[in-house]
Amino acid sequence: MAKKILVVGAGIGGQSVAIGLKKAGFQVDVVEIHKEFNVYGVGIIQQANALRALDAIGVADEAMRRGSPYGKVKLCLPHGVQIGEAGTPPIGRFPSHNGISRKILHDVLFEEAQKVGLNYRMGVTVEIIDNQPDIVNVTFSDGTFGSYDFVIAADGVNSKVRKLIFGEFKSNYVGLSVWRYAFKRPASLDTGYIFFNKKHKLGVIPMTADLCYIFVNSAEGENPIIPEDQLVEKLKSYMSAYPIPMVQELIPQVTDAKLVNYRTLETLKMPAPWYKNRVVVLGDAAHTTIPQLGSGAALAIEDAVVLIEELQKEGSVEEIFDRYMKRRYDRCKMVVDVSETLGAWELLEYNDQPLPEGANMGMLMGKTGMALTAEI
Repeated sequence: MAKKILVVGAGIGGQSVAIGLKKAGFQVDVVEIHKEFNVYGVGIIQQANALRALDAIGVADEAMRRGSPYGKVKLCLPHGVQIGEAGTPPIGRFPSHNGISRKILHDVLFEEAQKVGLNYRMGVTVEIIDNQPDIVNVTFSDGTFGSYDFVIAADGVNSKVRKLIFGEFKSNYVGLSVWRYAFKRPASLDTGYIFFNKKHKLGVIPMTADLCYIFVNSAEGENPIIPEDQLVEKLKSYMSAYPIPMVQELIPQVTDAKLVNYRTLETLKMPAPWYKNRVVVLGDAAHTTIPQLGSGAALAIEDAVVLIEELQKEGSVEEIFDRYMKRRYDRCKMVVDVSETLGAWELLEYNDQPLPEGANMGMLMGKTGMALTAEI
């Protein structure tokens, strides 16, 4: 068994794979381009399959303790009339969902990483990768060098490792944007909610016992960049379109543009293979999805768990990486494809265009959520 591994990127996927590998007895170094963990990103949705994967590296219970477990998401009209529900069914002791602050999840992972003695190098990334059949020689951005049995690229949609080893892959802007903002949790918030309007949709998601966040999914056109001084008023105008009291009482809390987390949505599907010699890719670096299914982080954690398992089995490097990719490829492609389909249907609606015959968002979300309960 190879022993020395470099993980590039200390996001959710990178920390997950590094923790699991360290627990399995590997020597692991982690490099992260940011100088410190200054994570905002508001909240994320962890479905049951994400919690199952987190449990494999030993942190699911802490994530649920510090987050907010809840049931299926209620799908509603703007006034609050429920028209359906979505989400993975519970898996064993894991609920349909756990809402959590992205910062808290990073903290949970980082604290576990410290317990197991992971070596982090902050403010450092790879500069040159000499990827040989039997070893990987790495030159880092601070001028230092290292040799590794494997390099794992967990450095996101704009992965530098992927570019160095596999060349350019351009992400696809899907024509949509997402807005997020954190709030004090309303007493009436018993689970996650998504409200559908003709021009956008809004979700209210539990994040901790005391906090929640909202997201708004909108279409901002071909030039989706919005100046910071317009973020607060535009987000408040979107929220004003939902007359349900749960949303209306949150609007006055939107006051700080710097706390408005706004980003355009893009996808990326790296074709097979996800590996070359001794470099392998996981998470957003291999398959960037959009949040229509709330599964981006879940896929990265699942990637980590599968890669950890395969690295402990017998076989050549190519056999190990090929088994990992084959276990993950169709599942990840399904999530990205379904998310793109849901996004395309939403974009049609926002632009007053008819949906394809037979299009049913709730049914597609439910069918995919059920598929995600299958073992990884």
